[in-house]
Amino acid sequence: MTKTRFVLRLFLAALTTASLSAAAQVAENSGASTVARAVVSEKTSPAPTQTAAKFQERRPRYKIAAGDTFEVNFELSPEFNQTVTVQPDGFITLRGIGDVHVAGEKVPELTDTLRQSYAKILNDPQISVVLKDFEKPYFVADGQVGKPGKYELRGETTVTQAIAVAGGFTDSSKHSQVLLFRRVDDQWTEARIFNVKKMEKSGKLTEDAVLHPGDMLFVPKNTFSKIQKFIPNASVGSYIPLQP
Repeated sequence: MTKTRFVLRLFLAALTTASLSAAAQVAENSGASTVARAVVSEKTSPAPTQTAAKFQERRPRYKIAAGDTFEVNFELSPEFNQTVTVQPDGFITLRGIGDVHVAGEKVPELTDTLRQSYAKILNDPQISVVLKDFEKPYFVADGQVGKPGKYELRGETTVTQAIAVAGGFTDSSKHSQVLLFRRVDDQWTEARIFNVKKMEKSGKLTEDAVLHPGDMLFVPKNTFSKIQKFIPNASVGSYIPLQP
């Protein structure tokens, strides 16, 4: 009987040791997996400069700019209703409050700024903002297009559509390297190259990007258009016109 108990105790001790060892191995593997995930996350996370240089969201909200005019309406205090214009320095002058800087704010941010400002003299002010006069969305087309200039951006307009609006390509344009410049923030402007010639030839416009307000298109000259119309004739030391 004593021998049986001794054997049983040895078996239980071995089983406990094996369980502890397995648990330690699982914990070690779990820790390694956590470290591996952290390393992957660190490697795959884009650098701040790369993040800053990405294109903005497809439908960015309008930002208040100098010269904009909007109505400020109070649901419970109509005596404070007013129409204000953003000054060149980005400030507005509010009735009963004074000057507040609002340039660069989107309408929801502007509404929150006004609520915080009037919370100093009103209890939980209910404010709504209605834009009345503001800069219309636009894009700029430059370079080798029929009519370079600034155009109003109405609805969703793609790169190829914008070129058509600007008078289309000229004979000297380089269709395969149309540049799209987009301002990302105060420090970054991203440039992308579109091969419009390839898109139109293949009939696949999946890469035909939608313009954002403030975008600029630039169509460069092709190689042949950079060649002078007159070239020197070394034998006679004069210039002769190229034959068409």
